[in-house]
Amino acid sequence: MFLPVCKEDMKRRGISRLDFIYIIGDAYIDHSAFGPAIISRVLESRGYTVGIISQPDWHTLDDFLSLGEPRLGFLVCAGNMDSMVNHYTAAKKPRSRDFYSPGGAAGRRPDRATIVYCNKIREAFGKKYPIIIGGIEASLRRFAHYDYWSDKVRRSILIDSGADLLIYGMGEHQIVEIADLLDCGADIRDIKHIAGTVYEENPDSLPEGCKILPGFDEISSSKEKYAAATGEMHREQDFIRGKILAQKDGKKFVVQNPPSPPLSTQELDDVYELPYEGDYHPMYKKMGGVPAIEEVKFSLTSCRGCFGSCNFCALTFHQGRTVTARSHNSLIREAEKMTHRPDFKGYIHDVGGPTANFRHPSCEKQLKSGTCPDRQCLFPSPCKNLDVSHRDYLELLRKLRKIPGVKKVFVRSGIRYDYLLADKNDEFFYELVKYHISGQLRVAPEHISDNVLSHMGKPSVEVYNKFIEKFNRINREIGMEQYAVPYLMSSHPGSTLSDAIALAEFLKSKNMQPQQVQDFYPTPGSISTCMYYTGIDPLTMKKVYVPKKCEEKQMQRALLQYKNPQNYELVKSALIKAGRTDLIGYGEKCLIKPKGDNRNGKNFERKGNFRKGKDKTYRKGKRPKGKGSNPGSGSHNRGR
Repeated sequence: MFLPVCKEDMKRRGISRLDFIYIIGDAYIDHSAFGPAIISRVLESRGYTVGIISQPDWHTLDDFLSLGEPRLGFLVCAGNMDSMVNHYTAAKKPRSRDFYSPGGAAGRRPDRATIVYCNKIREAFGKKYPIIIGGIEASLRRFAHYDYWSDKVRRSILIDSGADLLIYGMGEHQIVEIADLLDCGADIRDIKHIAGTVYEENPDSLPEGCKILPGFDEISSSKEKYAAATGEMHREQDFIRGKILAQKDGKKFVVQNPPSPPLSTQELDDVYELPYEGDYHPMYKKMGGVPAIEEVKFSLTSCRGCFGSCNFCALTFHQGRTVTARSHNSLIREAEKMTHRPDFKGYIHDVGGPTANFRHPSCEKQLKSGTCPDRQCLFPSPCKNLDVSHRDYLELLRKLRKIPGVKKVFVRSGIRYDYLLADKNDEFFYELVKYHISGQLRVAPEHISDNVLSHMGKPSVEVYNKFIEKFNRINREIGMEQYAVPYLMSSHPGSTLSDAIALAEFLKSKNMQPQQVQDFYPTPGSISTCMYYTGIDPLTMKKVYVPKKCEEKQMQRALLQYKNPQNYELVKSALIKAGRTDLIGYGEKCLIKPKGDNRNGKNFERKGNFRKGKDKTYRKGKRPKGKGSNPGSGSHNRGR
């Protein structure tokens, strides 16, 4: 049974007054891939009643009043994506579709949805009830932060929204503890000790031993201070050794408690086996359904957390670097249940998470003393303490393949290829290629310039080349023809025009023609966004070149699609500007022909994202939608 969305639903359930009213920016999908569904079901499992107001009309108060008054408080979430990322492309142009809305229609939520929803609640109810905000938008904007769309530093969303408490991270531990305290009569203003929460505090009441970050006024006027603050935030993002952080804003401080510990395997099993309906609410059927469900309806969430720590991904600032995983039995039970659905065709679309082939913490030390504050697990090379093993994941996939009714089990949420190469046992690699790829394996080299890769926190291009060689060799050995699908990014901080040309030359040498290119998107919470705004790497405090001018960004993007006739003038201008006119001509290595030659762009094809060439890096599909994917930052919006 779906959670109540109207007074009639409450009546059918025998509920006269809800404990919590949850206002969300997405369509209501009761599936474990969507944060509001998990939080609501967790509360329900503890005996609390929750009603959903999905995508309310923010121009009036009618929708906000539709479920009456809650007993304990309001919960607010902008959705599975930051509302600004949901609305706008990296070029700040409005998106034509919203995959989290009925029929994929755009415009069903406001910009900065968390703030707008909180303001409407206050307008309707004053300060009578507590407001608790969470989800990816709140989590990644919990401190003062650079906002790409307004091109300025904004205050913590806790202050801008007027909410009483902010939950960051995944939220299950926090919401239950908060609910229990409110149920016992606690004042929301006195709930200040819970890990994974943020609250406002007076200067004379700051927690003892907290670390003071540069304040809002400082980071708004000094990019060096902004970078220093960002570095401290990320270094303290650990549930074992993380300190309480405080940032001054006006007369008060925004105080962040250390992160909440990740759920144990048993807790994860319990959460994912709650009674979800596994689909969108029936009220959307006549509206064309909700597109976001398609990618996840027959997928399994295997793990949480990521120790990959790519700089352009905000996942470690949200879920953390400690990987935890569900048990095999739990995943098998969910898969067996899936096979009984009338629309199941025998294909499990994915078994993964932020990174599919991470199923355990990076090392034993991580669980004893926390993640290393100044050392990454895989960059610039795998740490000597890294526990590299795919045995558990391999055994899980084997069990899933044997379930009656399952024809194929795919791995689609991404493989960290440097971790895969570090495994001396090739058994998993062989079975991955043989059983778990639908002709294409998604990998993310992002670039080939070691200069750019170092600013991304990604391994050298040599690692990618070794992976491709091994992938192709294994395909030949088992008699298959499959392709690695590379994701590429233009204009990341650190990327010069010369770096972009080097990438174009690489594509030329591999006879690859990408039709989709991702421009770097400065989304809240990532290291790379700090680099974009400040021109400083917050982890080293060294200066970074940032391509910001529109013309250069267009050139870098065009170089990745140099055969497209529409890009000819941009590519030519880029080559002239970089002093690389040697790449204009008829030579084997030239990118474009001289102006007027009707052979320019002759072979540009539109049948797929990559034209098949000498190398097995041929992509037919598009970037994945759903499963928390964020157009622009890979894993940015996975989670809640």
